Amino acid sequence: MKYSVVAIILFLFLFSACSKKKEEKLNAYNSTAFAYDLGGGSWEVDATTRVKGFAQKEENNMYTASLAFEINLITPKNDTIKSLISKVVDKSEKEKMSDTDLEAQFDLDSTYSAGTYKLIWKVKDVHSNDTSSTSADFKLSNE
Repeated sequence: MKYSVVAIILFLFLFSACSKKKEEKLNAYNSTAFAYDLGGGSWEVDATTRVKGFAQKEENNMYTASLAFEINLITPKNDTIKSLISKVVDKSEKEKMSDTDLEAQFDLDSTYSAGTYKLIWKVKDVHSNDTSSTSADFKLSNE
């Protein structure tokens, strides 16, 4: 009798521990950035990052997510240009999303000198208020 009660309690404990859904944290990763010379000292910068672990709402057989991001730019002289880009992106798919891309594109004029720059992505999940950040380097070269 004692053993069966202990076995039932252990079973219930293990079952409840296993059945709890592990909540994944927002994670921005795999960031890239490239600069393309437009001539005349101007550059076009294309940047992407992947994001996973964001909250999704299901409505009318569609899954939706809302991600806000801002990009800070660190120059070769270690100056920081805050909120170079600030945007909210709404995503929707018929199936639950495991991850998604965020993309940004902007121009730099001739006042930006050659050297290595760093983009810092600051991503926020609008539904859960969870945040994550990642970075990517790119070069402006006069060659």
